[in-house]
Formats: sequence, C-alpha cells, structure tokens
Amino acid sequence: MPEFRVVIGDPHAKADDPVVKVKVKGVEDIQWTQEEKEREKLPICKVNPNLLKKIKANELGIITLRFRQEDKKINITCRAQLDNNLPEDQVLISLELLGEKVGAEEAEAEAFRAKAWQIHLKGAAAERLIGLKIGDKFDGSIVGLPGVELEIRGGSDNSGFPMHPGIPGGVKKKVLLSGPPGFHPREKGERRRKTVRGNTIVEDIVQINTRIVYPPHFKPLIE
Repeated sequence: MPEFRVVIGDPHAKADDPVVKVKVKGVEDIQWTQEEKEREKLPICKVNPNLLKKIKANELGIITLRFRQEDKKINITCRAQLDNNLPEDQVLISLELLGEKVGAEEAEAEAFRAKAWQIHLKGAAAERLIGLKIGDKFDGSIVGLPGVELEIRGGSDNSGFPMHPGIPGGVKKKVLLSGPPGFHPREKGERRRKTVRGNTIVEDIVQINTRIVYPPHFKPLIE
C-alpha cells in the first residue's frame, strides 16, 4: 500500500504576516490522538477568534506555535478550535503533546499563520493520488482541508530523486538538465546529466509537494 508525505504550502501566508507572543498551556481534555501522532491529522489547539484575526489566520485556522529553547526552535502546527472565553494571548493544546515536544506544561511561544505543514497519507487516501501528475489538482478534504483544492507542484522518490514536470510517466531516468528540479547550476550555461523521476505519482514516490488553491468564493473560518 502506498504511503506519502504531503507537504502543503499556503500561498496566502506571507513572510511579513504578524507574529504574536502567546502563553501556551497544556490541558488534559485536549487529546493527542494516534492519528495526530502519526501526522495523519494536525493536532488541535484552542484559541480566541481574535488571535486568528491578528495573525491573519482566519481563513483556514491553521497556526504555527514557535517555541525558543536556548539555541533551537521547536514548531508545532495545529488546527484552531475557537473559544471566545480564552484570553487573546493564550493557546491551549494537549498536555501530552506539549510535554513531548517542549518538555513543559506551560511555555511562551510565537504564534503566526502556518506557511507550510505535512500530512501523512496511507491506505485508500494515498491510493487516490496514484496516477496524478505535476500540475493536477485534488480535493483538499483528503488531507483535512475541505473547501479548497491542492495543486501538485513536485515530489521525490524513496531514493531522493525529484519528480520532473518534463518527463512523462513514473519512470526513473538520467536526463541532461540545465536547472531545477534536479540540478542547480553554479555557472551560467552549465548542464549536467542527473537522475530524476517522471511527472506522475507512483508507489515509489514518498513526498508530494502541493500548494493550496482557494476557490473564488471561499468561505473563511472567521469572516
């Protein structure tokens, strides 16, 4: 059975989107489910709706919490559940999740609109992507995003060879390249023969890179 890591990019998330400092508290009544642990779904976090508006995450309600510990950063991307009773600067998440990732029951973090995240697909859901090509679109509900489509932008196989839009099918072959994907020239006019995969998703593909396509009349989580 095929298994894929689907990388989802949000084109509406910008580098200069607001970042807000928040207090993150772990609570026992928010469960960190097995599906979430295996990255088949995003974990849940409870937030005040005004926080989503502040960080411009009111469309999908998917946010990233960034924790800073000495010389490293820890990111948790989660799907927001709205709670008007929470202070705007507080976020609640699973106590087990916060303890596993951060090693604390409470911590300060930076909250911002998620720019990209991963969902793992397997079984029947993964099989629905077999045969699709770079440039094709599929229903976002497969990865928990109803109301939008995902456009396939590329991917890579179990050996790390990238999919190439100019090679039909799911074959693996050596081709002469003058640029990405598969080759980044250091000098102008440089060309190299590199191994790439075709433009079609087959079972040997392990990662699929996608971008959200919003419909013209998309209804956001918060107006």
